Amino acid sequence: MIVRVAGADDISALAAVAERSYRATFAGILEADVLASRDEGFFAERFASSWDRMLVACSGEALVGFLLMTDGHIDMLFMDPTAVGRGGGALLLKEAEQQGARSLECFRDNHAARRFYERHGWHMEREYEREFAGKSRSFVLYAKKG
Repeated sequence: MIVRVAGADDISALAAVAERSYRATFAGILEADVLASRDEGFFAERFASSWDRMLVACSGEALVGFLLMTDGHIDMLFMDPTAVGRGGGALLLKEAEQQGARSLECFRDNHAARRFYERHGWHMEREYEREFAGKSRSFVLYAKKG
C-alpha cells in the first residue's frame, strides 16, 4: 500500500470509492434518499474542484482510499469497503498529520471511525449538532495534539 498526491485523472476512481464507502459506512446513520443522492456523479462534481487537496491510497495500481484536507482539517477519509483493515487508512492519516492535520469531525454514531481515530491518538474535543442533508445531526470534533 502506498500513499501519493491525487491527480485530476483520479477523479473518476475517487468518486467510485467515495460512493461505495459512503453507502457502506453511513447505511445505519443516514436515510436511504440521502445515500442515493451521494452517487458517483455527486462526488465527481465535488472532487473536480478539490482533488488538489487530496491524498490517495493505492494497492498496486488500484486506488482504494483517499483523504481530503483543508487548512489542517480533514474533511473526508474514505476507504473502499474491500480495502478496510489493510493499513491504507492509517497511512493516509499519518501523511495528513505530517502535513499539518489537527482536526476532523465525524458522525457521533460512526463508531468504527471513532475507534480508528482514537487508536491513532486523536481525542474527542466536543459533541455538537449541525445541519447535514436537511436535518440536524450529531457530530463529534476530534483534535490531534502536536
